[in-house]
Amino acid sequence: MDLQVVRRSERPELWDDIRDLSDEVWPEYNLHGEFINYYWAQLYDVFPEWQFVLYEPAEQLVLAEGQTIPVAWDGTDADLGPGIDATLAAAFELQAAGGQPTAVSALAAKIPPRHQGRRLSGVLLKAMADLARDAGLDHLIAPVRPSRKDRYPTIPIERYAHWTRPDGEPFDPWVRVHTRMGARIGPVVPHSLHITGSAGEWESWTGMQFPETGDYVFPAGLATVHIDREADTGEYWEPNIWIIHQARA
Repeated sequence: MDLQVVRRSERPELWDDIRDLSDEVWPEYNLHGEFINYYWAQLYDVFPEWQFVLYEPAEQLVLAEGQTIPVAWDGTDADLGPGIDATLAAAFELQAAGGQPTAVSALAAKIPPRHQGRRLSGVLLKAMADLARDAGLDHLIAPVRPSRKDRYPTIPIERYAHWTRPDGEPFDPWVRVHTRMGARIGPVVPHSLHITGSAGEWESWTGMQFPETGDYVFPAGLATVHIDREADTGEYWEPNIWIIHQARA
């Protein structure tokens, strides 16, 4: 399969056919993080050289999208930060101040259902690491959304992150893709992505009803959502796991 890594800054028209890709790959509730959405909408304009697609020229077809952002990181676990919301904010602040990035953070690896099963996830990660290396940066870091955590929403991320299979590899398939490429598992982030809405909005996003105040398991949720009927609010914190790749030796 002859694939090209094409950056948004090179051929922005390739994004015309994947405008609804986020809707295809993320559950509905994941599209309503006010904080992350504020920054996400600016990525293509402010950081076009860090957004890319996997393009198959023979078929003139976009197979997947990768999104990254340059960040300042001192190389220690303590400096990784409290998740994707904070990472985005810090990266935009760094860019606005004219600061120098020292690493690249992965933001999303999006493969539409019709192209899943083609082993593209590893290709996306390699492309991200190559972007970092080409920019002279040593590391690709990633606040990873574990792909099987939604089956275990009541298990704390601190425990889930360290589950292993009988062969010793990580239990989570997406984490496993990273570690098989030589990455290491870093700190967990219980409060990475914040999503709030009214009780009615959460009912619409999840297809459930929330008759009383409490913590609820819901479809595709990595943790529970807290519904407060009196205040008419629902609050959810999505957990992530930091994964660290060496982009160059």
